[in-house]
Amino acid sequence: MRPGLKVLLITLPISALGVAALVYVIANGAPPDRIPLTERATPVRVITAQTTAVAPRVVGFGFARPSRTYEAIAQVGGTIEHINAGLEKGAILPASSVLLRISPADFTLAIAQANANIRAAEARLSEIAVSETNQAEALEIEREVLALRAADLERAETLLRNGTISQTGLDAARTAHLAQRQKMQSLESALALVPTQRAVQTEQIAVYQSALETAKLNLARTELTLPFAARVASVSVETGQFLRSGQTAAVLDGIDAAEVEAQVPIAALKTLLEYSFGSQETVALDSATMTEVLRNLGLSAEVHLRLEDEIIKWPAKVDRISDTIDPKSGTLGVIVRVDTAYSEVEPGKRPPLTKGMFVEVSLQGKPESGIWVPRSAVREGRLLLADAEDRLRATEVETMLVQDGIALISGDVAPGARILFSQPGNVVDGMLLDVTEDRALADWLATEGRLE
Repeated sequence: MRPGLKVLLITLPISALGVAALVYVIANGAPPDRIPLTERATPVRVITAQTTAVAPRVVGFGFARPSRTYEAIAQVGGTIEHINAGLEKGAILPASSVLLRISPADFTLAIAQANANIRAAEARLSEIAVSETNQAEALEIEREVLALRAADLERAETLLRNGTISQTGLDAARTAHLAQRQKMQSLESALALVPTQRAVQTEQIAVYQSALETAKLNLARTELTLPFAARVASVSVETGQFLRSGQTAAVLDGIDAAEVEAQVPIAALKTLLEYSFGSQETVALDSATMTEVLRNLGLSAEVHLRLEDEIIKWPAKVDRISDTIDPKSGTLGVIVRVDTAYSEVEPGKRPPLTKGMFVEVSLQGKPESGIWVPRSAVREGRLLLADAEDRLRATEVETMLVQDGIALISGDVAPGARILFSQPGNVVDGMLLDVTEDRALADWLATEGRLE
């Protein structure tokens, strides 16, 4: 059979029957079910806005060190004849303890020599006084002799004019008169030197007195005494050793107080200062100004030592600002003082705050009340809220203070408002929300930043 005839007699009738069956089914079948169009809610997590008091805080880290250190430096040289039995590394010695004693023999001899010199000078001064008296009396006698020689010379001149004596007799009288005048001049010169001699001896006595005081002072310096209670850090001498003047015998760390130079981000510290001052104030970043600012602001400080799951705390106070900025980390050193470094020590439970401990320092300002929200909830100056009908609403807010993971905001947000913490994929104002309150996040927010 030919192909064209096959299509005409077989294929076309079968196709026609299929089309007819399809038309019959469509005409007599039931219409499809219609699903009504509904709005889909977007799941989000929210927290309820509450007025919370949070303390602005800056955290830094640093190493503890004693607030003052005593270096036992010898002021005089000599052989060590005694060392305190407790002068050993790690031992604690009370104030006024004698650390070591240098042999006083040389300085005792110096005192004896100075006393002998003073007595000799005083004796010479007495001798000068006696000599002055004797010379004054001798001068009076010689003055009378001079008067006699003058009378003899006058008689000789009269007799020469009368031709009674020769010229030789007159010359003898004149020679005797001149000799007496010369003797008078010698005595007067000697008396004139007495005040100078007395002044020289007086000054000499002052020199010897000074030498005596120096010797006594050096004798007192043979004992090195601890001015305050301290812990021995190092010892470098032994009994019988010769200690040179200026040599360090031991180093001791005071236990009355400790210091921590906490490295704090300078931007965070500046923010804390500016917030504590107020927005109208400016804060210079030089160390002298910032130290005065910190002391006047009344900031509180606390030192934390973390030992596994335990945190040991010491109250502290801000003392001063370091003079340099760390070039590696860009942080500024804030030095806090702990006056209870060695108080309330419990062996095995609470150690003292000793040198070299790596600790955390928290600087805190006065608590500020307001609406605090998670920092990530504020995006481009907007805060997303869920209204009473679970619809999305956006409001403009201003961030007043940011610390750690929270931010203090101002704007049209009242306590009780529901703030979106999770960010929807597409943000459309008025969109329907499936709201779930995050209680764990609310509890964290309630405690974050408070004084510990």
